Amino acid sequence: MRYLSTTDGPYVETKEQLGGYYLIKAKDLNDAVQVASRIPGAKHGTVEVRPIMEFDQP
Repeated sequence: MRYLSTTDGPYVETKEQLGGYYLIKAKDLNDAVQVASRIPGAKHGTVEVRPIMEFDQP
């Protein structure tokens, strides 16, 4: 059975390259984790959830 674990940065140091990214809107970190858990690669691998800064458009 897969389990969910979370850690607050610093982010994982890795020698692998980033395979891709998803840009989503989420209410909060828990909402983002729920979305990330449905990414196909999460079933057998690792998914990192990182916040980005949102700017208001003029």
